[in-house]
Amino acid sequence: MKLFLKNFEEIISGSFLIIMVCLVILNVILRYLFNYSIYWAEEVSTICFVWSVFVGASAVYKNKMDIGIDALIVRLSPEKEKVARTVAHLLTILINGYIFYLSIVFTFIAYKKPTAVLGISSAVYNSALIFGFGLITFHSIKFLIEDVKGRRA
Repeated sequence: MKLFLKNFEEIISGSFLIIMVCLVILNVILRYLFNYSIYWAEEVSTICFVWSVFVGASAVYKNKMDIGIDALIVRLSPEKEKVARTVAHLLTILINGYIFYLSIVFTFIAYKKPTAVLGISSAVYNSALIFGFGLITFHSIKFLIEDVKGRRA
């Protein structure tokens, strides 16, 4: 269970990616060999793609594998570098927290709008934004706390 919780985002993102790839491959095989396609496969694949991207972005950020430009920060003294990283975490919290809030608003607006093929709520797509940006905001807060504790130690 501990391993699952530690790799939660990677498992979720990977699962959606596997489902998407399998559906696309199956639909291509059916279309070319049997002249038949699964009518809902494209929509479900798109939903899986959206979820995989936003949850995957959170996993990347959690593991500090996102792209960062350290050209200026590495030239600072160790104390100034800690301050710069703390400011960066605060900005990340503010920006992603605001996008998280906007995602909630956007999802509530789109809740009654059905998808084109399956007719399910568009909130299925949009809730990936809430989940992804919520997790990124959570990790940013965690990184900020770790930085502050590290500075006091």
